[in-house]
Amino acid sequence: MPAADVQVDAPLVERLLREQHPDLADLPLRVVAEGWDNVVLRLGADLAVRVPRRVEAAALVRHEQQVLPGLAGRLPVPVPAPVRIGRPGPLHPYGWSVVPWFDGVTALDAGVRDERLAQGVAAFLRALHRPDPTPPVNPWRGVPLAERDGEVIRERLTSGLLREPRGLTAVWSDALTAPAHTGPAVRIHGDLHPANLIVRDGALTAVLDFGDTTTGDPATDLAVAWLAFGREGRAALLADLAPDPATVRRARGWALVMATALVTSSSPDTAMTRLGEDALREVLSD
Repeated sequence: MPAADVQVDAPLVERLLREQHPDLADLPLRVVAEGWDNVVLRLGADLAVRVPRRVEAAALVRHEQQVLPGLAGRLPVPVPAPVRIGRPGPLHPYGWSVVPWFDGVTALDAGVRDERLAQGVAAFLRALHRPDPTPPVNPWRGVPLAERDGEVIRERLTSGLLREPRGLTAVWSDALTAPAHTGPAVRIHGDLHPANLIVRDGALTAVLDFGDTTTGDPATDLAVAWLAFGREGRAALLADLAPDPATVRRARGWALVMATALVTSSSPDTAMTRLGEDALREVLSD
């Protein structure tokens, strides 16, 4: 993972709560996850605290605070709309959020990749992908793929860390030549992969991590077809959503963008590296 700019632990978050939300400060508190951008702590039985660990994540938390309160009511599964807002201050330089806690496991940990999950993801995307006039600006998601063709992608494809780089380069070239999105810019999640899908008994029950949310090309989110599914689940998802062929080609390019980032930016032999490698195999299998 990228190095943390600030160390986030339970004693720090307890002090933040006691300073800004003292009615929550005596609830049990423990760290449950540390990702690239945020540390997540469980707070009591029903809440979680999401705290940035590096400066790049501060804007992502603001995106969630801006968008999720208005978005939550129109989606078929719960999302972590903040129930309390934490302000930057002397104890911690970035804003933070108290959000609902969702019982379940990630689709990545559960190994769920089947048609039932595909149905849930399709229903979520149909509800999400609507024109929205209030986008947070995000130069990395929802944009034309050509804007990702510079140093970042070319550097990854020539890094020596990827298997079958020639095949992946051919996939990327095909995605770049696909007709551009000409419809309205729609609300997108921006980082839809199995570690952000919560499941119980195989069904989708919540979607996490809207830090990259913006508006733009819906193909960005359709990358989940390769990131979260094998051939059968992918076929079920795409059949349900029925995107046009150009959107599918761009979506496969977006899957390559996200999967190459996971492989080249994560420590070897971690869950995120394996997720990226599996997704690249799915990209090549088509």
